[in-house]
Amino acid sequence: MASDPYGVLGLQRSATDDEVRAAFRRLAKTSHPDLHPGDSAAAERFKKLSAAYDILGDAEKRRQFDAGLIDASGEPVRGFAQRHRGQPGAQPHARAGAPGGGPFSDIFSDIFGEGGFGGPRQGHPGFRARGQDVRYTLEVDFLEAISGTRKRVTMPDGGVLDLVVPEGVVDGQVLRLKGKGKPGLGGGEVGDALVEIHVRPHADYARSGDDITMSLSVSLDEAILGGRIEVGTPTGRVHVTLPKGTSSGQVFRLRGKGARNTATGKHGDLLATVRIVLPEKIDDGLAYFISEWRQKHPYDPRK
Repeated sequence: MASDPYGVLGLQRSATDDEVRAAFRRLAKTSHPDLHPGDSAAAERFKKLSAAYDILGDAEKRRQFDAGLIDASGEPVRGFAQRHRGQPGAQPHARAGAPGGGPFSDIFSDIFGEGGFGGPRQGHPGFRARGQDVRYTLEVDFLEAISGTRKRVTMPDGGVLDLVVPEGVVDGQVLRLKGKGKPGLGGGEVGDALVEIHVRPHADYARSGDDITMSLSVSLDEAILGGRIEVGTPTGRVHVTLPKGTSSGQVFRLRGKGARNTATGKHGDLLATVRIVLPEKIDDGLAYFISEWRQKHPYDPRK
């Protein structure tokens, strides 16, 4: 059973003829098979739209439908055909969606140019539409995202895209490759390729906005005596000066050593949180020294 034509076009029964026409024109642009090649769902939507407009776009058919004389498919309701067979003015019903004549002949000229369905007519421009964008996902390592890299993306048709991943790209960021999508209709502009970046996590580093966070492991003697130590970062090794008595949890900020913001070009900071690491084996000398020291300098860090 055909769907209610008013519902298909999203209209109230009080809609004017202009509102009917405008609704069909708007919806036809989004569902016409020429604009969605190979999309069976779009083809089915357009079939329903055409059937609905075949009824509501024709003043006499709409009057008959509203009066309950024909159904949503344009067929006479039971009993009506027998009562009106042979009467003057009785007309066979045109099938919905026919490209020639009826309520469709002018509206498709508006949508597709003077050529209607069959493409441009002699001396008139045809319908032009921009090609569809295509979407891909690309996984990169954390360090590749921080420093930037070049990657090759294989497309479903076997083609390849050589992609420059900019320094500082973030997880979920979409890179647009102009003109690498599907071709347009009627010579229209080629669509773009949209590549969504997924950044794999790193065991030692994490990103917080444009800042990079990391754990800075120091030995017991480095924490107590202080000194200058070498630290590995995502962009290379740097030197950090520890003050005497550095505690676990203390954070050192290395300005400008974070991630690059792709919009502003500025770099965030590197935040290194100290973690004091004891030797794997505590020998008797260290244990004796700490025991003696504790007796003379008792303190409770939990107070």
